[in-house]
Amino acid sequence: LAGKVERTGLVEVPMGIKLRDIIFGMGGGIRGGKRFKAVQTGGPSGGCLPGSCLELPVDYETLARAGSIMGSGGMVVMDEETCIPDVARFFLSFTTAESCGKCAPCRLGTWQMRAILDDICSGRAGPADIALLEELANAVKAASLCGLGQTAPNPVLTTLRYFREEYEAHVREKRCPAKECPGLFRYEIDPAACKACGLCRKNCPVQAISGERKKPHVIDQSKCTNCGTCLRVCTFSAVKKV
Repeated sequence: LAGKVERTGLVEVPMGIKLRDIIFGMGGGIRGGKRFKAVQTGGPSGGCLPGSCLELPVDYETLARAGSIMGSGGMVVMDEETCIPDVARFFLSFTTAESCGKCAPCRLGTWQMRAILDDICSGRAGPADIALLEELANAVKAASLCGLGQTAPNPVLTTLRYFREEYEAHVREKRCPAKECPGLFRYEIDPAACKACGLCRKNCPVQAISGERKKPHVIDQSKCTNCGTCLRVCTFSAVKKV
C-alpha cells in the first residue's frame, strides 16, 4: 500500500476485502486530510479506480470488471492534487520501456500513446487526440502477443472511463484541474493574505514578482516560468495555484 495514505507498507488481507477497508482502515485514510481521488491496483499495468469503486471487493473477477487487475498486489492511492492524465503517462512510461519489441502493437502502440499523453499534459493536444488515444489503447490491448502489451493500456482506458472530464479540461480548456501540469495553471498572490515580506520577490529566479513594503506583491505572468519557488518560500500561504 503506497501513495497518499497516512500509513504505507505491506499488509496481508483476506480475499474479498473492500478497497475502502484497506485504504481508510489499514491505511488510515488520505494524508493531510485531503480528498481521495483514485487508487491504482495491480502494478504499472493496473487500472485507476475512482471513489465510486471503493466498496468493491478485492478479487480477480471484480477488479477485472472494473478495468483493473490484481497483478502484483500493489495499490497506489492518489489524492485531489493528482493529475490523472499525468498518472496514466507515468505508468505507461514503465510499460513502454519494458516492451520487448517483438510485436508492433506493443512496441509502437505504447510509444504512440505516451506521445499523445505528453501532448495532453503540455496543452498541445486537440479534441481528436482523446479519441485517438482511446482507439490506440483498445488496439494495443486486443492485438499484443503477451500479457505486458495486453495490460499496458489499462491505466489509459480506466482513466478515460472514469476521469474523461479531466482529459477534456486539458484539451479543450487548456487547464489542469489538479494544477500539476506546467503551463496549464498559473501562480497568483492573494492580496488579502500577502504580508509584503518580500521573500517571494527576493527568491524569484526570473524577477517576475514586484511589490513595495506594506503593499501586496504581484506576479508578472509574462515573465513567470511556473517554477514554484514563490509557493515554496511563502510563509503566509499567500501564493496560490489557479
